[in-house]
Amino acid sequence: MVIYLENAKRSAGRKLPVRELKKTARRILELLNQNQAELSIALVKNREIQQLNTRYRHKNEPTDVLSFPSGGVLPEGMRLLGDVVISVERAEKQARERGKTLMEEMESLLIHGILHLLGYDHERSQRDAKIMRGMERKIRRALCGTKALRV
Repeated sequence: MVIYLENAKRSAGRKLPVRELKKTARRILELLNQNQAELSIALVKNREIQQLNTRYRHKNEPTDVLSFPSGGVLPEGMRLLGDVVISVERAEKQARERGKTLMEEMESLLIHGILHLLGYDHERSQRDAKIMRGMERKIRRALCGTKALRV
């Protein structure tokens, strides 16, 4: 399993829990039986995620997380999942509004983004949204406790 994390200096010099976030990403992938996966994570500011959101989703506004699936297979069976882009500014705001720590909010966004990379999509239908929310809850519970995740 390979995880790249780009903490753009553009995230206003904030001290971010980069090591912890990589560790969480590794655990999420393990829980989802993606032990041979390669994942890229980028931490950016609102301006950068808004540009990506405008270009790829035609929504001219910042969002909290975007996922760009690759679907590629690398040599030796490694699966190239794709990229998860998280707006640190948006995560901070949402954490305050929801009474969470920044790390808790970034974990939620990371789970959400990785599920999108694996084909889950809450925007397709109410049924798909329910399935994705259920997976998000299962992963959060598994991260917090010792329960194994059944996929």
